[in-house]
Amino acid sequence: MHKSIALILLLLISPFSFAQQPEKLNAVEIYNQIQKLNFLGSVLFIAAHPDDENTRLISYLSNEKKAQTTYLSLTRGDGGQNLIGTELRELLGVIRTQELIEARKIDGGQQLFSRANDFGYSKNPDETLEIWDKNQVLSDVVWAIRKLQPDIIINRFDHRSPGTTHGHHTASAMLGFEAFDKVNDASVFPEQLKLVQTWQPKRIFFNTSWWFYGSREKFEKADKTNLTQFQMGVYYPSIGKSNQEIAALSRSRHQSQGFGSTGTRGDESEYLEFLKGEAPKDKTNIFDGIDTSWNRVKGGKIIGDILVLVEKNFDFKNPSASIPELVKAYELIQKLDDTHWKKIKTEEIKKIITACSGLYLEAVADNPETTIGGLVKLKLEAINRSAVKMNWKSYETFPSAPVSFLEIPLENNKNNSKNIELTISENTEFTDAYWLKNAGTVGMYRVDDQKNIGIPDVLRQVKVTFIIEINGVTIPFDRNVVYKINDDVKGEVYQPLDVVPSVTSSFSEKVYIFNNDKSKTISIKVKAGKDNCNGNLKLEVPANWSVTPKEIPFTLPKKGEEQTVLFTVIPSKTASEILLKSIVSIDGKTFDKEQININYNHIYKQVVLRQAEAKAIKLDIKTKNERIAYIMGAGDEVPKSLTQMGYEVSILKPEEITNEKLLYFDVVMTGIRAYNVVTTLGFKQNILFDFVKNGKTMIVQYNTLDDLVTKDLAPFPLKISRDRVTEENAIVTFLAPEHPILNTPNKITSKDFDGWKQEQGLYYPNDFDANFTPILSANDKGETAKKGALLVAKYGKGNYIYTGLSFFRELPEGVAGAYRLLANMIAIGK
Repeated sequence: MHKSIALILLLLISPFSFAQQPEKLNAVEIYNQIQKLNFLGSVLFIAAHPDDENTRLISYLSNEKKAQTTYLSLTRGDGGQNLIGTELRELLGVIRTQELIEARKIDGGQQLFSRANDFGYSKNPDETLEIWDKNQVLSDVVWAIRKLQPDIIINRFDHRSPGTTHGHHTASAMLGFEAFDKVNDASVFPEQLKLVQTWQPKRIFFNTSWWFYGSREKFEKADKTNLTQFQMGVYYPSIGKSNQEIAALSRSRHQSQGFGSTGTRGDESEYLEFLKGEAPKDKTNIFDGIDTSWNRVKGGKIIGDILVLVEKNFDFKNPSASIPELVKAYELIQKLDDTHWKKIKTEEIKKIITACSGLYLEAVADNPETTIGGLVKLKLEAINRSAVKMNWKSYETFPSAPVSFLEIPLENNKNNSKNIELTISENTEFTDAYWLKNAGTVGMYRVDDQKNIGIPDVLRQVKVTFIIEINGVTIPFDRNVVYKINDDVKGEVYQPLDVVPSVTSSFSEKVYIFNNDKSKTISIKVKAGKDNCNGNLKLEVPANWSVTPKEIPFTLPKKGEEQTVLFTVIPSKTASEILLKSIVSIDGKTFDKEQININYNHIYKQVVLRQAEAKAIKLDIKTKNERIAYIMGAGDEVPKSLTQMGYEVSILKPEEITNEKLLYFDVVMTGIRAYNVVTTLGFKQNILFDFVKNGKTMIVQYNTLDDLVTKDLAPFPLKISRDRVTEENAIVTFLAPEHPILNTPNKITSKDFDGWKQEQGLYYPNDFDANFTPILSANDKGETAKKGALLVAKYGKGNYIYTGLSFFRELPEGVAGAYRLLANMIAIGK
């Protein structure tokens, strides 16, 4: 009976509250955690990207087998696309990191990362490992294994099939396979052994499926003698959900990637191919031959005996009845010599004790943000909602404050609160994605502290430790300081307390285009992180550029107040690219950071600090006065770049696409993946084609093969493929060198493809009508030429252009050649 109800009921909470509410376990959840407390076995699942995880397997191992199950995603998914906003690269990696953390809250797993940067699509693992720095990423995988001490490693991908999938995928499997042999060798990354021990997992598997065989039919016929097979389609009647439905809810946390998933029901097999180690004799049990009871640790038997009875006698109507025995087990766990399991089980049993007793501990700040040296008012709350005898002995605040002694009895269901003040010490770090604080390389983030490598979330230093005596035993409970408000629509909303600079500044644009010698007004917003923020703002430019005035004073009386200041910048006489830097001076200190807040309902608010700078380009570019209607797709910042180029740009809603409305415009341009995400476009094609037919220009940026809203993307047949050129420095050949798009108004040369970022383009058409003229050709090493990057077709009096070139990446990065080529595309009608 108990087994059938042992599952995480977090699934019943609304998606918003996943990200915004503290965990409050009910009786079924508590029982599930007690079962996990009695299982001492662990699995490490390894893959390359956030969305490579197998949530069905993670959920099954965590909830059905009760194993400590960790997903090691080597990257944070920085190189992907974003379906919910305009954040790309590192900011997208921050979002996807949080999406994985939320996914693990649903399926019961844990999350880790390496320092590898998702630099974009790679077609082979050799390139991947060269750009990543193989030795560093291997070190991170070895570190994760030594730290977690998994009994079993599962690779998501096959290490033996380079070139058949994303190079990151194969590289992740190769590294996992290599690490299996090296992790127990003390001569491999010996510096780690100051913090962890060598370790040898029992076995390593490859999580195979029909997909790796090419088809279901081929997989059915394949030899499966080396495969472990088990049914993971478990049904949990207490909540009416299958394992697959839980996995789908977890998978659906990947909102930025559009991976909303519908759960399935019924039997479903999972297959693991044994690779190395000690093969399981029981092909249905991956833990075969591994002692997963408390007997595996010295002094553990007596703990196991106690907890078996706790599980057996658990009272779903009165969970607090288990506390006396749980407290005894807690005391015994503190005496264990095995520091690995001691640490894991200490945290698990503390969580169970608080849940069984309804012990609610919270430290709430009076403000969502503070600064170094700032004074924070905190409300500490402690309430015991059980008959168990408890005493609030003391509390300690961090990063630095002495212990404060209290001796407050926690009587049943009586609220106890205390208001205190906390000064944020000078050695406190700003809230930020720790892996972004130091400059890395194209393929690697830089994290200098070995202890921090792999930690999934932001490192938060402002905490309170509550010291609670329960049945005569003193137990410390850590709580991060939070801020909460009551929202009229969402109700109680939580967010962590953020430590921010005293003042930040930001440019209104990230790229400024100077296409002549005329000056431009540069707008900078300065924001106070504290009250009475008065100082001066200076805009730094190189000697061959000039700026007036030299600095501008500002006065911001209130925290959070903003002021916009204006500088006039005159470019150099010759073509050049520079960085404009905003420097703020207050109280004898300088500040050069921009604060970026990332807010989405499905994740916690994220704060990212970046250098307050923008790129300025004196560019040899000619543009005309076209009026552009831009139809947004999945989200990009191309319209901002078009405005910088001097065009009149209007964002056109799909329902506004009418013959009358379009008369005003010269060019219609669709955003990335517009034909994947804007359903209305499927009904507007005739209007858009008539727009072209009547002498205007339509530019369509890349779309994927999946879920196109219409088969008629173009006025002539055109078929999108998975062709792409991932080597951003690949040589570009001009197939139609005399075509106006390469000559008017700007003469395009090979130099215009220098400095492109991450890739040249993606999802090129590979089959198109003879009416299309292919303009460019390029290819990655060892591949045939790809000719679908830029296609132009005359239709009626106008021009239809389809492009897979990654303008959405290149323009925000200030790639000069991308601007010049796009100007020619826009001007083709003139």
